[in-house]
Amino acid sequence: MSYNEATQTRTESQIDVGLRNYMNGIYARMAAGVMLTAIVAMAVAMFPPLFKLLMGGPQAYIIAFAPLAIIWFGFRPDRMNVGQLQLAYFGVAALYGVSFSTIAVMASSQPGYIFDVARAFFIALGMFAGASIYGYVSKKDFSGMKQFFVMAIWGVFAASILNIFFASSMMSIVISLVSIPLFAGITVFETQQLKQMYLAYRNQGSLEKVAWAGALTLYISFVAIFMHVLNLFNQR
Repeated sequence: MSYNEATQTRTESQIDVGLRNYMNGIYARMAAGVMLTAIVAMAVAMFPPLFKLLMGGPQAYIIAFAPLAIIWFGFRPDRMNVGQLQLAYFGVAALYGVSFSTIAVMASSQPGYIFDVARAFFIALGMFAGASIYGYVSKKDFSGMKQFFVMAIWGVFAASILNIFFASSMMSIVISLVSIPLFAGITVFETQQLKQMYLAYRNQGSLEKVAWAGALTLYISFVAIFMHVLNLFNQR
């Protein structure tokens, strides 16, 4: 083996190890967010006065939409330092936990419901893992799908807002049936993008910011898949 070939092999090996550690770090951050969401949900559900204060009126809608406000207006990796990104990320996870306290309350009052929650969680986890692995190993370029995903998310969001007023179970089912493959596709796309961003930024010292942004994106996709799988169980 020539010197150049040996150097290239060593460089490729270093990239593989670095990329694996980078992706594992993103998944670890995402898992920490999911765990925080679960802890907050159970903590709020265990204290009825707190649950009533936060979720017992119109303020529940404010809490439900607050994570979106943080994501759209308060999560700017290009302008924020790592500490600020961490605070914003865990703030989103905690707010989702407050909203999910309704699930914890239902599970505590309806023992059979907890099995639906567990099933939805593991189904969502399997879908997410499969989609993310596919995005990681696939050689197909999904970058052209970005515009479609953006438009589809806005469509689902608009339909969900409308259904707050119509309260249609059929519309709710349709929204979930559309959202599950949509967010699985977003997971494929984002995983591939994160892999490419590592290759682009690994020597520029900004990978930790990229990792927190990636963790948030994957967290949102997983939570969305879980919510919509659980919603289908609820509509039976």
